[in-house]
Amino acid sequence: MNRDRRLWSQFSRYSALATLLPAATFVGYLIGYFLDSWLGTTFLKIVFLLLGIASGITHLIRELTKEKP
Repeated sequence: MNRDRRLWSQFSRYSALATLLPAATFVGYLIGYFLDSWLGTTFLKIVFLLLGIASGITHLIRELTKEKP
């Protein structure tokens, strides 16, 4: 029983990590897209896309290097 819980716990942790980077990238692009539309610019999509990628990678590294409870 304990082994099953540990397995499901690991599965949920790594599933969350698998969605982290694409979600951060998408949110960064979305923010840049709406700011470009609002301000009439064309470069903020790229800037916020890169910030989203950097944020996702940073959070991914922090989660992977964190010690298990």
